[in-house]
Amino acid sequence: MPTPEHSNGAPCWNDLMTADTEKAKSFYGTIFGWDFQTGDEEKYGGYITAWKNGKSVAGMMQKQEGQAGMPDTWSTYLRSDDAAATVKAAAEHGGQVYMEPMDVPEQGHMAMIGDAAGAAIGVWQPGEMKGYELAEEPGAPVWHELHTKDYTTAVKFYQDVFGWDTDVMSDTPEFKYTTLGAGDAAKAGIFDASGFLPEGVPSNWQVYFGVENADAAAAKAVELGGTVLRAPEDTPYGRNATLADSTGAVFMISQELPRGGASTPTQEA
Repeated sequence: MPTPEHSNGAPCWNDLMTADTEKAKSFYGTIFGWDFQTGDEEKYGGYITAWKNGKSVAGMMQKQEGQAGMPDTWSTYLRSDDAAATVKAAAEHGGQVYMEPMDVPEQGHMAMIGDAAGAAIGVWQPGEMKGYELAEEPGAPVWHELHTKDYTTAVKFYQDVFGWDTDVMSDTPEFKYTTLGAGDAAKAGIFDASGFLPEGVPSNWQVYFGVENADAAAAKAVELGGTVLRAPEDTPYGRNATLADSTGAVFMISQELPRGGASTPTQEA
């Protein structure tokens, strides 16, 4: 598959903050067939890039001192032509700035913000590193989805801050879902999870990775010390499941590549 072109405002990268990079490499390398390369410690802090078939698909980094109390988590990054301007707009539209734009030598600029509904989201202004080089295949990202407790506020935030051209896929009391783009051209989704997320769990972004066999991947995850949070189930967009890795980071898998979006938790229920 050709290297994906990452349009402004769309997901372009995903990475894992983990308490144990060696355990994470073993876990994801086994499930997704990833290879790994560790960056220069001085320039990149030992940042690890995951590769599938010679193309970059994700990153991971070791938790630092002071982050021990934070859960292990996957983060999604949206592309920006100007990270500083995006961060400024986020603050002006009800968001929070967790990390001001920082230079990643030669690679680009990154920042971390919270949207107006409380979900953390990364910002990536590309330099040499444009984003993941493989998508919509087994072992690669296939969909990114925001589970939000304040749907209307979240949709407007991404429209205002990232310039999303949105399409309402569903607007019923039981199922509200908006996408970045429409139909087969959609690049991400926002799901009204106000009736789904437990109290104490904030709005959050989730990444779906493609697999050849969801049941086998879920079983292998358990063998490797992970957890099946939602068992594989057929949906209109593939056979999907929710898993946690061996240190608790949550991610989704999708057996069949989605056309216009992966399933939402409501569709899986």
